[in-house]
Amino acid sequence: MATQLLDSSPILGVFLVFAVVSLLAFEIGFRVGGWWQARTPGQAEGPTNMLVGSLLALLAFLLAVTMGMASDRFDSRRNLVLAEANAIGTTYLRAGYLDEPYATDIRALLREYVPLRVNVADRNRFLANHARSTQIQQEIWAKTEEMARATPESEVLGLFITSVNETIDLQESRLTAIVTARVPETILALLFVGEVLTLAAVGYSAGLTGSRGLLTALVLVFVLSAVLTIVVDLDRPRDGFLQVSQQPLLDLQSQIGQP
Repeated sequence: MATQLLDSSPILGVFLVFAVVSLLAFEIGFRVGGWWQARTPGQAEGPTNMLVGSLLALLAFLLAVTMGMASDRFDSRRNLVLAEANAIGTTYLRAGYLDEPYATDIRALLREYVPLRVNVADRNRFLANHARSTQIQQEIWAKTEEMARATPESEVLGLFITSVNETIDLQESRLTAIVTARVPETILALLFVGEVLTLAAVGYSAGLTGSRGLLTALVLVFVLSAVLTIVVDLDRPRDGFLQVSQQPLLDLQSQIGQP
């Protein structure tokens, strides 16, 4: 399963890296600005403040766009959890219309299936759950094929097949949303580089005036790093502080019973 570069790092660690590197960029920019001002004392600052303001505005725009991308993907994963819980629940109810022993066997398989669909942070367990989910789908589909051959004109069976198809499709949709439908790493890298360069420019502008404004710089570093970390957190489908609620699947599990 494909992962991104920051997936192996804890969210707090990501925030600290962003904050420390950004603060270093500000300090380097401040020292360079002070050195340049001492070297050319008679030279005016020129359009530095205007350029710094433009950089901050551009960074804010990029952060807003990327936050929107991450939020959309987060909402999509949340909607897919609810849709899958509804599809499995419908399949479970319609299985009651089937002849024995198919009804009992398929409902037993679905009771085992539901806990496997609850998202987990551990990568190995996630892969194991996905593999077992696929096996259960194949077992259900094999039984469905047997019933279809025996009673090909059954309308009840047709409704059940529709529910099974939807359940299978939603598993693939959730897997795609978790693994591939994420904010591209290049965009996150661009944001990080943009944050570092912008804070370096802010530090340079402060160095030209000889006023560090450390408290203001710390607040700016904290806010920008926190927003960028939230973007990373929203884009993490399996761990982090901001996670899609699995409550619809847990509620379904309590309704149909334990495997």
